[in-house]
Amino acid sequence: MNIVGEKTIRLAHGNGGRLMRELIDRVFARHFSELGPDKTLDASPFSLPTGVAITSVDAFTVQPLEFPGGDIGTLAVNGTVNDLAVSGARPHFLTLSAILEEGLEIAVLDRVVASLAAEARRTGVKIIAGDTKVVPRGHGGGIYFTTTGIGVRNTGVTLGLDRIQVGDAILVSGPIGDHGIAVMLARQEFDLHGNIRSDCAPVIDLAEAAAALGAHFMRDPTRGGLAGVVNEIASATGFGLRLDETCVPIRDEVRGVCEILGYDPYTLACEGRVVAIVAQTTAREVLAAWRDLAGGESAEIVGTVTNPPARVVLATSAGGERILPELEDEPLPRIC
Repeated sequence: MNIVGEKTIRLAHGNGGRLMRELIDRVFARHFSELGPDKTLDASPFSLPTGVAITSVDAFTVQPLEFPGGDIGTLAVNGTVNDLAVSGARPHFLTLSAILEEGLEIAVLDRVVASLAAEARRTGVKIIAGDTKVVPRGHGGGIYFTTTGIGVRNTGVTLGLDRIQVGDAILVSGPIGDHGIAVMLARQEFDLHGNIRSDCAPVIDLAEAAAALGAHFMRDPTRGGLAGVVNEIASATGFGLRLDETCVPIRDEVRGVCEILGYDPYTLACEGRVVAIVAQTTAREVLAAWRDLAGGESAEIVGTVTNPPARVVLATSAGGERILPELEDEPLPRIC
């Protein structure tokens, strides 16, 4: 897409003048026309339904900007609305800050913003405020997005680490590691190819179904993956957690890439999954509800909350056990 003959971002696109106005009008405002932002205002009014207001802030720096199953635009929407959803809130509004790098192809920006707008419509959120800045060539990754999400939680929903009890079941809504491996393969840093797609998707329906059935706690396993979530729970509650390797859903392709490159699928980022802690008595009901929803068809009960000490034990498919640590280094930087 050209903006009066321009094919790439220039520093002048961030100077507040004509080129910046044209960029906002012909890319952002064009795609966001039905989503609510008023570009004539420096601050946007909004009203929320009755309930507990919930907010979340996130930043997105993924490389490459586009990958199988998504791009930085879908990631910015889903990463934010999912944080609200697993907190028991229905997402309503987003704000968006875009930091663009000089030299970025405007056609790439246009595709990403179109994708972001489509995902916002899909999730039912409005974009009520935004900002654009441009940094010199070599000082950014093409596009950085920062978002703020605003949602409302029904006063009857109670979720928290303090509700977790010994004997609770641990559920995962679908295969883990898809996003991390999809992005890694898209970088083409290794001579590996595959058909793995990111799981980047909204989890609003999954989270609402679990909350309605009395879930004690939920989290989306993004950076740090499943291992990060369960270790956080162990550290915060003092309880142990026991996972069964034979029950954890992992695609064969993901497992194969991990075995070749030495990655642990339990630490890889997901962008469309939910980890839920629920009472053992309702675990099968939550599982059935998830399997009836898009994105939850491969959900599984993967473990149990146990007595202290606070550690995560993985019962292996070979019949042994190992401690499942949380991520210490960063094998896949710029993943979300």
